[in-house]
Amino acid sequence: MTALPCAQSVAATSPGVLSQRAAKGFEREIAKYPPEGKASAVIACLAILQEEHGFISTESEMLVAAALGMPPIAVHEVTTFYNMFNQAPVGRFKFNVCTNLPCALRGGQHALEHLCSTLSVEEGGTTGDGSFTVQKAECLGACADAPVLLVNDLQMVSFMNDARLDELVSTLRAQGQADAT
Repeated sequence: MTALPCAQSVAATSPGVLSQRAAKGFEREIAKYPPEGKASAVIACLAILQEEHGFISTESEMLVAAALGMPPIAVHEVTTFYNMFNQAPVGRFKFNVCTNLPCALRGGQHALEHLCSTLSVEEGGTTGDGSFTVQKAECLGACADAPVLLVNDLQMVSFMNDARLDELVSTLRAQGQADAT
């Protein structure tokens, strides 16, 4: 396997430079596939860079493309297809609100609008203090629990109504303040 170029320290890296940690992660993920199928590691490699930088920049996409021998547009297509990949910095708490048909029929669009109104942000925006980002999501696969949202791509919250949304925002805001002290 060809060694991947990397920077000396994670803290000093930019989205256009692989840290040693990221390079090792890439090598580990690429090794899971035969050489002709190494492009299959694209999601894992993007996830490594997002964990390190908080989002996937064009420079990060270029690094992944070079490491996997893929056209940069093919990597960009993956980045833009999955809403788990942030294409710009996001708030500490990212809300992906499902607005697909089952959720829409049960108040998904209202939930999105309520969060935007409560947090004084546009859809896709981040609060001025950097705490919350609110964005639409494609189907989250929990139609029976509609409307649903995903917090930080990890925690599903179901049966959203105004009171539950307000409680969620309040709880996360308090958690953010507690963590800051």
